[in-house]
Amino acid sequence: MKKFLLFGILAIGCVATAKVVKIQLPVETAVYRAAEGSQIANSQCLTCHSADYAAMQPPKPRDFWVAEVGKMKAKYGAPIPDEQTNELIAYFSKNYGTDTAATTTSPVFDNTVLDPQVLATKMGCLNCHNVDKKVIGPAYKDVAAKYSKDPQAKDRVRQQITHGGSGKWGTVPMPAYTIMTDAQVDALANWVLSQKAQ
Repeated sequence: MKKFLLFGILAIGCVATAKVVKIQLPVETAVYRAAEGSQIANSQCLTCHSADYAAMQPPKPRDFWVAEVGKMKAKYGAPIPDEQTNELIAYFSKNYGTDTAATTTSPVFDNTVLDPQVLATKMGCLNCHNVDKKVIGPAYKDVAAKYSKDPQAKDRVRQQITHGGSGKWGTVPMPAYTIMTDAQVDALANWVLSQKAQ
């Protein structure tokens, strides 16, 4: 009995003196392979998935990617616009699959669209951002408030949109959106900076 008591006291003493070990995982910085359609994959899929995961899988046939993209939309509610579905399937089939001849069947993106809310939806901005509340990235009203007195505000927001990055609002990286024209980036930056707290 004394042995058990002694072991119990020693165990409690070891636990009491043990230090908490903090494990910090590296920041997720991987993006999907650069190719036609990668902008859509980065904007729509990195919200929930690591790009490394797709790279580690054995190549899958087109039917697999049709089912996967369909499942993400139907079962998990991924807000992928219908007109981008075929682009995603073709991109993953060719770059992470066995269909090396896969081609896109519709325009990747309409460069004439200047409505910032349409742009925010098409580019997947609203997967991570909301006007009024933080989702994964900051609320747009918080971005507007942060830069409200900054004469470089528009340039800073434009830079974040076109080059992406992390560290300003947290560790989750924002992909770069280089597919948009300067006019579209301006429209989106102006809209973000016009948001005000309710």
